[in-house]
Amino acid sequence: MHKTFGSLIAALALGCAPAALANGLSAPVAVPIAATVPDAADVPYPGGTMQLDVDASDTVRGTYRVTQVIPVAPGTRQLTLLFPEWLPGKHAPRGPLAELVDITFTAGGQTLAWKRDRVEMNAFHVTLPEGAKDVVARFIHTSPLQSSEGRISMTQEMLNLQFDMMSLYPAGHYVRQIKVRPSVTLPQGWTAATALDGVRQDGNRWSWAETNYEVLIDSPIFAGKNFRKWDLGQNVTLNVVADKPEQLAAKPEQIELHRNLVTEARLAFGANHFDRYEFLLALTDRMGGIGLEHHRSSENQLEPGAFLEWDKYEWDRNLLPHEYSHSWSGKFRRPARLWTPDYRQPMQGDLLWAYEGQDQFWGLVLAARSGLQGKDMVLGMLANWAGNFATQPGRRWRSVEDTGHDPVFGARKAKPYASLARSEDYYTEGALIWLEADQIIRAGTGGKKSIDDFAKVFFGMNDGDWGQITFELADVARDLGKVYPYDWKTFLDTRLNQPNQPAPVRGIELGGYRLAWKEEPNPFDKARMADAKNLSLTYSLGLTIDKDARVTATQWDSPAFNAGLVTGTKILAINGTAYSADDMKQAITAAKTGAPLDLLVQRGDRFQTVRLDYKGGLRWPWVERAAPGTGPVGLDLLLLPKRAQGGRAK
Repeated sequence: MHKTFGSLIAALALGCAPAALANGLSAPVAVPIAATVPDAADVPYPGGTMQLDVDASDTVRGTYRVTQVIPVAPGTRQLTLLFPEWLPGKHAPRGPLAELVDITFTAGGQTLAWKRDRVEMNAFHVTLPEGAKDVVARFIHTSPLQSSEGRISMTQEMLNLQFDMMSLYPAGHYVRQIKVRPSVTLPQGWTAATALDGVRQDGNRWSWAETNYEVLIDSPIFAGKNFRKWDLGQNVTLNVVADKPEQLAAKPEQIELHRNLVTEARLAFGANHFDRYEFLLALTDRMGGIGLEHHRSSENQLEPGAFLEWDKYEWDRNLLPHEYSHSWSGKFRRPARLWTPDYRQPMQGDLLWAYEGQDQFWGLVLAARSGLQGKDMVLGMLANWAGNFATQPGRRWRSVEDTGHDPVFGARKAKPYASLARSEDYYTEGALIWLEADQIIRAGTGGKKSIDDFAKVFFGMNDGDWGQITFELADVARDLGKVYPYDWKTFLDTRLNQPNQPAPVRGIELGGYRLAWKEEPNPFDKARMADAKNLSLTYSLGLTIDKDARVTATQWDSPAFNAGLVTGTKILAINGTAYSADDMKQAITAAKTGAPLDLLVQRGDRFQTVRLDYKGGLRWPWVERAAPGTGPVGLDLLLLPKRAQGGRAK
């Protein structure tokens, strides 16, 4: 039994003494917890190849009807089947078990008795009759029909089929040792895209060649009635489904920027770790949003007008560079304790800063180098991150590394005071730390080397290998040292493991820029607020207000916090005039010269007038050039396209 999972069960089983009396009061003892689910072993599943058939044709009711045939070895009388729980890319137990319904198991036409494990709710113990050759499992995955029920994965125009939500697997084996042959029935006329190999189509039934269960779970499907695809070179394809056919009208120059992304990634990393790669992109506001990495594909959602209103959505075009970079950072190179043999063993997120944080950095860099985002937008994103950490009180007590555990216990839900609690900051603070590493290398080598040299060492081996190579912190420090000798171990320990560090802006400063504050939002914040229809006043009053004038976030120890303006409060009026975002900004500006800043607010059934003691004016973060002269400095050089510097993608 693995220590990571089995030791807890063993510990709970100790000390089963008889019931005792303490001071005349009854005192029960714990019932021992029996280990009834076998740990994964790296041996083939002896039963043979599973058959998985999903009927995804009922788009009206949003259901996936599953028939799965699990062959069993001769003499098997008890079979434990698992529903995937700990899912790669989600960094936490996210398996939607509640949507798995109407479960039956049969063998030879006989209905079988089954029982859910009392401790591990994702495990099903099935009792088999003598001579059974296979178990047929039938069940339904009920996709949410509205966002209050969860992420919508099926609409009447498209679907996003994730096999972890609609399959079971036999316990006791590494998932790479379990064979499976999948098929899916789609609505008539729909087209599917996936990284699965060996596709065959018979009417509206799509099937693929035998694979292993690990590859299956890592190979979701996007399908839809409105579909188009583009070849991006290097065996990379952009597959797009949309709510309406006209939304697929991408211009050639827009697709060319996606080709640039593929080229720039190869130039940066020095190798590809896939035989082919499928971008799965949904242009929709009906199906739920997603950005999820896989080794040979990625699941992505952008607004329906992503191509038609190109300039409007520049702020959101970092998504595909981010998810594509994951093929290298997070999939091929993966933190040792985030790689697990099955979807039952818990994942440990202590190195997520080197997985997601590094990927966040490369996503930003590749967005700039490819031209998917302009330099001003990229600098706006950096300003957004740096401004947050320059004012975030939670950094006093919580390290970046510790935020890697947040997906498990925070469950990605809203927090009352996120600025104090912190959230998954390993993404963006991690990216700023990787920016600093790049600038240290550039400065130390006189510009002869950069983070690209580290990328080729860390990611550039074994071209075409789409297995996995795990790493520890020491491996990161070692490979940085191969590029430029420096005390990387102390650097990483200080920046990542120690709380109460200075704001992570040194990379920006070493790169010839600085964090500044202005009365107008930077391009990224401006576009993001326009899209969300909210007003972020985090760095002035210390709150964010939605389109309905409700407070959706309050910065800890800010003027708004000190005045008692908390989440859920509705702002009715400013200085006696009905609330509007423009009037709020004008009042904040006028308060600099002594004008009052009185808010009439409602919280529940209570109304009150609150006076805010704030005279600092409007403030938004910017990253602006600090170095003298006009020539490119370190940050400029990082964002320059490699193909413009004579690089060739082999």
